[in-house]
Amino acid sequence: MKVAIARCTLELVEGDITGQQVDAIVNAANSSLLGGGGVDGAIHRASGPAIVQECKKIGGCPTGEAVITTGGALSARHVIHTVGPVWQGGSHGEASLLARAYASSLALAATHRLASIAFPSISTGAYGYPLDQAARIALAAVIKHLKGDTTLSTVRFVLFNRMTLESYEAALTELCADDGDIGRA
Repeated sequence: MKVAIARCTLELVEGDITGQQVDAIVNAANSSLLGGGGVDGAIHRASGPAIVQECKKIGGCPTGEAVITTGGALSARHVIHTVGPVWQGGSHGEASLLARAYASSLALAATHRLASIAFPSISTGAYGYPLDQAARIALAAVIKHLKGDTTLSTVRFVLFNRMTLESYEAALTELCADDGDIGRA
């Protein structure tokens, strides 16, 4: 699914984020930045040792924030590492922390004048964030950014499986219905 927002394209695809041909991929990292399971582990395995060395120098990242490293052996030039919240029932600021993780990643992309970025579904794996809620928060944060002054021309969500893709498609369809400034690409 693709939509146009201002001068940008927002895409939803099913696939493997590590093979994306974009300026940066976003890593759903843990606060140590030293790798883990899911997307984080896949990115660390595919990138080679360069990212681990840079992450050790950075020393960590708090929830809701983001840092940038080289892409190592990946096709992407950069990896933006962001830490999403662990789901604790929804009454511990999880929604604002998740939105901030996306906003922090987008701000780093702008600072580095990147044109394309690929996101996974942050916090919906081991961190247990309910998928439908996370999809709406993620997409709303990206749409808000794309409506402003941005260097980005492409934002792609690369979603691990069909169920995740369908949740994002449903959320984007709802957001499009609520916002006349979003068009089909």
